[in-house]
Amino acid sequence: MVEEECYGAALQYFTGSKPHNIRLRSVGPAKGIKINEYGVFRGERRIGGREEAEVYTALGLIWIPPELREDRGEIKAAQRGELPNLLARSDVNGDLHVHSSWSDGSSDLDEIARWGKSMGYQYVAICDHSKSLKIARGLVEDVLWRQMDEIDRINERLDGFRLLKGTEVDILPDGTLDLSDEILSHLDVVIAAIHTGFKQPRERITTRILLAMQNPHVDIIAHPTGRLLGTREPYEVDLDRVMEMAAQTHTGLEINAYHERLDLNDTGCMRAKEGGVMISIGTDAHHPEQMWMMDLGVAVARRGWLEKDDILNCLSAHQLIGWCGEA
Repeated sequence: MVEEECYGAALQYFTGSKPHNIRLRSVGPAKGIKINEYGVFRGERRIGGREEAEVYTALGLIWIPPELREDRGEIKAAQRGELPNLLARSDVNGDLHVHSSWSDGSSDLDEIARWGKSMGYQYVAICDHSKSLKIARGLVEDVLWRQMDEIDRINERLDGFRLLKGTEVDILPDGTLDLSDEILSHLDVVIAAIHTGFKQPRERITTRILLAMQNPHVDIIAHPTGRLLGTREPYEVDLDRVMEMAAQTHTGLEINAYHERLDLNDTGCMRAKEGGVMISIGTDAHHPEQMWMMDLGVAVARRGWLEKDDILNCLSAHQLIGWCGEA
């Protein structure tokens, strides 16, 4: 509870990080301005603070979105007028990682399509597990072929929306994939992921992912560090090498938006952007009601300075399939 004339200054002060506020306040003295949680002052005279933007405009800056307030170069970018036009939820055209009842999800393909269409999406990618992940009822190849046929039949009935034929194929301990190149070549989108061998040495884990990205059919690496928040630490992986290979092989990296993962994290997203690596966002939903977590993925992307052009989900279905075909 604060006075109305202080509200904007207080909101700015308590939003973002301490390093951001220290850096911001260091700009003030040269302009004869003092900033604190009570307002913006020139000498003893209050010149702003009712609105949050006044804190920044008093310093000659454009308003800095809360997600960027981490002292990662945002103040210099604001001084130059070069802040990113951050991704918005409305920019997202689809969910690129959803599981169905064909593996360990709870809903059939028709229900997922209804949910996706009701959310205003153009597409949802069905990415059920592959056969080695038996605990998740991973699909053997004959079953995956049947699922692809079923998706084709459903898409014939849909208007303005489509299900994409995909898989979350396991990266096996030796770096090979759990499905043949023949079947992978017939999918719209191929996501590859590590689900076993988390305690392998750093070089082994890294090599597995690098080998997977060199398969021409792999489009995206899911949850690249394997973390589960509060449950499992990230496995040992050289993300710099992964990102270098992703750029070379035209492979996207995923922000897994499931609330227990949020992987890549924000700093990983910034590194990917700097390296020219595209990002996908997938909820990893196992029930359509979990597809709301796209909001969390967008929030991570915004914290990572990502814009619409950095995100695969912002492509149309036709553009996305074309991009995957180039991978």
